[in-house]
Amino acid sequence: MIRTLLWLLAGVLLGGIIHIVVILALPYFATEDVWSRVAALEAVDKPVVLPVPKPGEPNPLRLDPDMVYAVCQVNLADGPGVLSGTLPDAFWSIAVYNRAGAVIYSTTNRDGVGQNLDLGIFNAAQTRLLAQQQLDVAEGLLIVESPQNNVFALVRLAPPHPAMQARYADALSQLECGNIQ
Repeated sequence: MIRTLLWLLAGVLLGGIIHIVVILALPYFATEDVWSRVAALEAVDKPVVLPVPKPGEPNPLRLDPDMVYAVCQVNLADGPGVLSGTLPDAFWSIAVYNRAGAVIYSTTNRDGVGQNLDLGIFNAAQTRLLAQQQLDVAEGLLIVESPQNNVFALVRLAPPHPAMQARYADALSQLECGNIQ
């Protein structure tokens, strides 16, 4: 009886360990993750305006059809990243994501930034150089430190009327995105 209970307990414990290991390892084997979807957009060092999802059509990125989006990938191993430009006078937000799709920084124009977007993305080594004043950057650049080199930024604009989406998409396509030389 005790031997059976020990075998049962060992089986449950081993099953629990295997279950936890599989669940934690599964994301590493996924091929359809956020990074691969963004990489398919070919947005390296340039803003790519995402098409507005139509009602009834697939929306794999789960985009809000009332907003206009642009995405840009930057590899910080090539130098600090920058995302800058002038956006329309309406609500906008920007989020910087790491390779796993986790937000490492986010802000909106309601934080007192206004219409001008000047965002610098630095890895830890570049931030140290910046602190030692060995990197020359533009005044007023909002500094974001990333723990990883591969990042992407997503800019969202909320046009007050659907007829303005094309004009807002054009404004997003005019953003400067890439590495600081």
